[in-house]
Amino acid sequence: MGAVRLKVKLLRHTPDLEGTVALAAKLCYSSSDIDALEEKIGSSEQSKFIEKLVKMGHMSPLEHINFTFGIEGISRACSHQLVRHRLASYSQQSQRYVSEQSGRSGDGLFDYVIPPSVQSAGKGEWFSEKMRQIQTWYDELVSCEIPNEDARFILPNAAETKIVLTMNARELLHFFKVRCCERAQWEIREMATMMLWLIRDQAPNIFKKAGPVCLFGPCDQGEMYCGIIDEVRKRFGVVRV
Repeated sequence: MGAVRLKVKLLRHTPDLEGTVALAAKLCYSSSDIDALEEKIGSSEQSKFIEKLVKMGHMSPLEHINFTFGIEGISRACSHQLVRHRLASYSQQSQRYVSEQSGRSGDGLFDYVIPPSVQSAGKGEWFSEKMRQIQTWYDELVSCEIPNEDARFILPNAAETKIVLTMNARELLHFFKVRCCERAQWEIREMATMMLWLIRDQAPNIFKKAGPVCLFGPCDQGEMYCGIIDEVRKRFGVVRV
C-alpha cells in the first residue's frame, strides 16, 4: 500500500491495575494473610500509598501488572530498537511467511515508512520511487522460486512491520524514560509517547510522572541536551513554576 502511518492501540491490561500493585506491595510490609489483605485493599484508598511506593523506589510490585499493545506502521528500523527492551514479549509479523510480493496489498507495493526529514527535504516521491524499484527486485527473486525468507534480504529498513507488545509497568516506566526523551530516534519516540497517552489514565498514580527525566528534574543527557526542555514539558502537560 506504500507509505503508512503509525497506529498504536491498547489491546489488554491486567484487571484492577492499581489494586494489584497495592496488594503486592502491602504483602511485603504486613503480617496479614492474602484474604485479609485483599479485603483491606478493596475497601481502602490506594492513591497515596501507590504514589509513596513509586516515590520511594519500591518498584517490584509494578512488575505484576501488564499492558498489551497492538502497533502498526512502524519500520523495521524502529522494531530493531524496540526489541532491545528485553523485559517484554513480542509477536512480530513475519517476512518469512507473509509475502511482500506485488499485488498482496492491492496496489503492487509493500508498505513502508518515510522519515519526516526525507519529506521536508522534498525527497518524498524520490524515496517512494526507490521503494518501487526495490519491489521489482523482490518480485524478480520470488519469481525465480527463491523463498520469501531469502527474498526479504533485499527489503529495506523502511519496510513496515506490525507487532503485538506486552510490557509490565516497571519496564514501561523505564521505556518511557529513555524513549520519550527528545534524544530518542523520532519514530520510536512518537510510538512511546502514544503508548504513554493510552495508559496514563488507566493507572494515573503510577504513570502521572512517566516520561523523560526532564519533566520533573534536570536533563540527564549532558552534552547531548536537546535545548528545548520547556517545549518538552509543555508537550507532556507539565507546568513548572
